[in-house]
This record gives sequence, C-alpha cells and structure tokens, in this order.
Amino acid sequence: MASFGTITVEEVKARQEAGERFRLIDVREPSEHELCHIAGAELKPLGQIMQWMQQFGDKDEEIVLHCHHGMRSEQASAFLARQGFTNVKNMIGGIDAWSARVDPSVPRY
Repeated sequence: MASFGTITVEEVKARQEAGERFRLIDVREPSEHELCHIAGAELKPLGQIMQWMQQFGDKDEEIVLHCHHGMRSEQASAFLARQGFTNVKNMIGGIDAWSARVDPSVPRY
C-alpha cells in the first residue's frame, strides 16, 4: 500500500532555513490563504487536486503539504501517495501549529 510521511512545523522551518529544496503546498481554500500563509507555500486547494497534481512532472520530488490543522493535508498526502508520488509528507498541525510554535506573526483563525 502507498504511504506518506509526516513532518513537524519545526522540521519544515529548519529545512527552509538550511535552504533545502522541497515543495511546500497549501491545500486550504483561497479565502483561508488570504487570511494567513507561510512564505513560499504554493496554494493548491484540495478540491482541485485532480487538476494540479497532473502539473507535477516528477513523482519523486519532495512535497510537503499543509492545511489549517493537518486533516485535509493528510487526505491529500494519502491521495498523492496512491497516485504514485513517492516523497510526500504531511505537516502535522498545519498552519495553526506553525503560528503557535514557529512564527507567531502568522495570524491564527
């Protein structure tokens, strides 16, 4: 069975600061993204996953997904893994955890 990994908000921040290359995908809705977002994250709403996943050329590229609390990104991670993506991680706790533990300047909602 296809599987995906998990990553903490602290690990994502450390990897960003180290200059590591990975795609950070925000699967929330545009209205949520307008309220707050993580710098560098690409907005790719969960409801449009069938369209945007086809734009990804390399199924081995590292993809880290996040949402508000981690539920939708977990669904997206599982779906992408089933479609043959081999390096997918769900950011535990979502942007809410990011705001609480990494960057308090990101508004909570």
